[in-house]
Amino acid sequence: MRKRSNHINEPIWMRVLLITLAVGFLLLLVGLPLASVFAEAFRKGTEAYLDSLKEENAVAAIKLTLLVAAIAVPLNLVFGLAASWAIAKFDFHGKQFLTTLIDLPFSVSPVISGLIYVLLFGANSYLGAWLSEHNIQIIFAVPGLVIATIFVTFPFVARELIPLMEEQGTEQEEASVMMGASGLYTFWHVTLPNIKWGLLYGVLLCNARAMGEFGAVSVVSGHIKGETNTIPLHVEILYNEYNFVAAFAVASILTLLALVTLVLKQFIESRYGHSR
Repeated sequence: MRKRSNHINEPIWMRVLLITLAVGFLLLLVGLPLASVFAEAFRKGTEAYLDSLKEENAVAAIKLTLLVAAIAVPLNLVFGLAASWAIAKFDFHGKQFLTTLIDLPFSVSPVISGLIYVLLFGANSYLGAWLSEHNIQIIFAVPGLVIATIFVTFPFVARELIPLMEEQGTEQEEASVMMGASGLYTFWHVTLPNIKWGLLYGVLLCNARAMGEFGAVSVVSGHIKGETNTIPLHVEILYNEYNFVAAFAVASILTLLALVTLVLKQFIESRYGHSR
């Protein structure tokens, strides 16, 4: 069998043109906006930048964003592990339907998903009267933000693990069970080590989306300053109030998160690729 060449025999001017177009496109659509965020955030100096981050509502938005992510991501981690293990390792009725449901948030607008929860748990919903009688607040409160965030982020861990676990097969787990190991022991000592980099990759993407989600949480939050505004919602309010420096200062937190996510993503992909 003839070895396939690793080089494309194109003229050098064609290669230079393609690389220039790709780099120019990235600089225009990625580099320029990133630079603009930090340039606007520091337009009035470092002191104004830090003051914007230390402002009471900004601190509350940062804390709320971290709280929502701290609840949603671990829950999606548990769901992703359970769903991927069941789909990849077992055959059962409804398997394809479950796989389809996992992809649902990718095909539904986040705004629509937020609206659905308002219709389910809002004051005028079927459950609204019961929730009010028992003094349970979901919409326009932290529980609503958590539920909306969980919905838009739950595919990330499962979607990363399902193809990985299907590719690995069940031979190692079966061998472990035949040697007398329990199911829990097999999971911790056989399955989990084989999927650890894929799991970290899914968690990383899930966390980034949870902290940056806007559409779904915007619908269920009520935009209550200092109480139900996450970082993206707080940025919107500051921008609408023409407080541009503060808006971009707070937005720079999400920008830094995106950059850190890219670095960690690259690191995990390199380790992930070597471990496969």
